[in-house]
Amino acid sequence: MAVISRLNPKLDRSNTGLVLFDALNGYLHPRDPAKIAFLRERNILPNLQRLLAGARRAGLTTFYPAGSHAPDGSDTVARLSDTDMDLAPLTAGQSIKQRFYKGSTDSEIAPELAPIEGDVVVRKNRWSSFYQTNLELQLRVRGIDTIVIAGGSTDVGIASTVFAARDMDLGIVVIRDGCYSARGNNNEFFLDRVFPRMARVMTVDDAVKLMTVS
Repeated sequence: MAVISRLNPKLDRSNTGLVLFDALNGYLHPRDPAKIAFLRERNILPNLQRLLAGARRAGLTTFYPAGSHAPDGSDTVARLSDTDMDLAPLTAGQSIKQRFYKGSTDSEIAPELAPIEGDVVVRKNRWSSFYQTNLELQLRVRGIDTIVIAGGSTDVGIASTVFAARDMDLGIVVIRDGCYSARGNNNEFFLDRVFPRMARVMTVDDAVKLMTVS
């Protein structure tokens, strides 16, 4: 049955879950005017709201992988990398730091997408939604073998989660107009060249049309 359900083009609540990745205030309600304009131009928050509303009408469970980093940095490590998260060069001895920390308003899920009873918040400490979290267990105990995923950033947390989900043999739907990255053409590259080989890539409207109640 697992194989058959993964091959079903419909997104039925019996085997499908919605994953809203890092749907946090800090990302969806940024202070930087340029980031505010970027999200508004792409209609990201309204698109995520429509996706969530469609999933709830169809009875899908929503999962919220959310960064939860210790303010003192005790759960992160310094490492050498060529650039920071915005691709600006780092000088010798510099290391990428977390942007938001546990207990801050920025680390809370945006109120427009707030969980309801039955939804699952998954606290994470790395890019992937699956690395040392209980997301796989939460999916498995509900019989979910297909995920619909949206959020940001496409080339960071979405990518690492999709790669992991593929290696777990999950069915995957990536929401084109619900994912975003401000780093050059990274968003388009992943949506056009990478994800189609392991997932279905579709719009919010197309995904909602496929959400059914068994």
